Amino acid sequence: MPRIINLSDVSFEPEDDLDRAAPEGYAARFAAVGAQLGARMLGYSLIEIEPGCRASPLHNHRCNEEMFLILEGTGVVRIGSGRHAIRAGDIIACPPGGPETAHQIENTADRPLRYLAISTMVEPDVIDYPDSGKFLVKGRLPAGDGAQNEIFRFIGRQGTSLDYWDGEE
Repeated sequence: MPRIINLSDVSFEPEDDLDRAAPEGYAARFAAVGAQLGARMLGYSLIEIEPGCRASPLHNHRCNEEMFLILEGTGVVRIGSGRHAIRAGDIIACPPGGPETAHQIENTADRPLRYLAISTMVEPDVIDYPDSGKFLVKGRLPAGDGAQNEIFRFIGRQGTSLDYWDGEE
């Protein structure tokens, strides 16, 4: 099987791990290119953001590194507390870390903004959302005994965890 795909041949699919439709100001399409290519250690996604919208909230990854290659359009990327204009041909590095590495891409133009997102695939990953004070822990966990991997996903806020001994006898 050749591990080659042309971006004009990929199909966009809805995000499968979101609870409901995105609020106003968030409108994007995602194509999991890495899965179509059979990639194992890196994730590849083609993302297209509608005019005036963002793909995701401001967030940072504690475990995974991301890189974005802007293919078409213009916009703004928030990185930490800064805002930077972006355009086709720009490469954006987002290493793992705390709020200083938090990132969000916004389409400020009147046509779609398309970019290729490439990331490491360390699982589970912890993702912080500095604007809302939330965190997400997600990943595929081995089920054992040859069973299919189990999807794990938990969203919370610091200070809302249970005591270690809660409910134990």
